[in-house]
Amino acid sequence: MRDITVEKITDSVKKLCMDATRFIGDDVLSSLKVAQEGEKWPIAKDILADLITNYEIAASENLPMCQDTGMVYCEVEIGQEVHIVGGTLEKAINDGVALGYTEGYLRKSVVSDPIERINTKNNTPAVITYKIVEGENLKITVAPKGFGSENMSQLKMLKPSDGLEGVKEFVLKVVKEAGPNPCPPIVVGVGIGGTFDRVALLAKQAAIRNVDSFNSKPYYEKLERELLESVNALGIGPQGFGGKTTALKVNIEIFPTHIAGLPVAVNINCHAARHKSVVL
Repeated sequence: MRDITVEKITDSVKKLCMDATRFIGDDVLSSLKVAQEGEKWPIAKDILADLITNYEIAASENLPMCQDTGMVYCEVEIGQEVHIVGGTLEKAINDGVALGYTEGYLRKSVVSDPIERINTKNNTPAVITYKIVEGENLKITVAPKGFGSENMSQLKMLKPSDGLEGVKEFVLKVVKEAGPNPCPPIVVGVGIGGTFDRVALLAKQAAIRNVDSFNSKPYYEKLERELLESVNALGIGPQGFGGKTTALKVNIEIFPTHIAGLPVAVNINCHAARHKSVVL
């Protein structure tokens, strides 16, 4: 059994919140540079160059890369041999979010009630998911999710007879309807299978997966590549001004499902695809 203190967790989450909003991932930055070099439409090429410059300024000035610093999605993988000392894991995480957003002067965008709309003033609570794994480590991933992209996401309970073509059609429909709203070039997270609630989580996990990664199953890696080509053929382009870079990546996550169902969810991420992880 390994002890991990709540203070260590809080400090780590605080830093993750600040870093995720200020420093772009190497995978995203590299993908944007490749896209910028390959664009022939001058406006698209210039916009991608501006995005890259924005990221460089954010990193050098230690400032948020976007004014919408998001609502925090936090993914926790906790080893069975881990013992949290000094308090509860959930409070430690939310304390870290509160400190990260207040001390980091990040925009507080969370309201305590979806109808009454009263701001919590520290961007808590985070949306936290937990996975119990083997070992004595604690992995925390923080993904500040802006709602320009989150609002464009959709879920549909397809019929099994809709099959693969139904999945493809739905993904393209969601991206087409989203248009310029999620700040393309986007990362398209696709969840397939499970239940109504699980498929949404799969799509979220896919949306924050690195853009230089692929599904471990060759069938779904091929589908990721095919869907990316189809999405980019829509011609929405960077920030909606046209071009061949509507998306940087399509990521797919799957889960077994019922014989009578084919749930599909699409969770769109903006061009920043912000997320940072730590292993304690």
